[in-house]
Amino acid sequence: MRKIFVVIMACTMLFALGACGNAANGSEEYPVSETNAGETPAVEEETSAEESASEETTEVISESETENTEAVATELVVYFSWSGNTEAVAAEIQIQTGADSFRIVPVEPYTDDYDSLLDIAQEEQRNDARPEISGSIENFDSYEVIYLGYPNWWGDMPMILYSFLDDYDLSGKTIVPFVTSGGSGFSNTISTIETMEPDANVLEGLSVGSSQAANPGSAVTDWLNKIGLAE
Repeated sequence: MRKIFVVIMACTMLFALGACGNAANGSEEYPVSETNAGETPAVEEETSAEESASEETTEVISESETENTEAVATELVVYFSWSGNTEAVAAEIQIQTGADSFRIVPVEPYTDDYDSLLDIAQEEQRNDARPEISGSIENFDSYEVIYLGYPNWWGDMPMILYSFLDDYDLSGKTIVPFVTSGGSGFSNTISTIETMEPDANVLEGLSVGSSQAANPGSAVTDWLNKIGLAE
């Protein structure tokens, strides 16, 4: 009887040890199912890290694109200046508005002699000339507001301004003229601009006398506030 009991106990212990061994081996295996066949925990962790990095990168790019969009100017100061008066006013407008700037420069420069310039200006008007402009404006379509500046020559715009209005389509844009003169102001030039650009919105312009051109800050500020374009 004692031998039978010993045999039974021995069999029971062997069975128990076999079950423990199988359980231990099972805990070291990665469970396989239809949804995770062939995957390992390491692969899952790497995938999660890649997805997180992708999300962070997307957020950074989005912020960068927003900053670039905000930095793009939608206003442009376009001007022609011979003596420097119109250039001074244009620079002040650019400072107060943050607009981009383009100076109209003739391919064939004008003379520095004032008396000779008067004769040239009159001859260009008689011939309805279109002096060629040096350079061009990049991404012109992206600008919504065009500040257009020029001196008054013989009661009219310099003919190179006609060249500009012929070369560029300002339809749908807002044109904001400004002029420098010895006292003649705009003469009939605003009407001319409206005729040449019938599909543009022409706002009230700024006329600056020659003596005021060297320090146009307050005049520009008052004008921009009046027409609703102050920063």
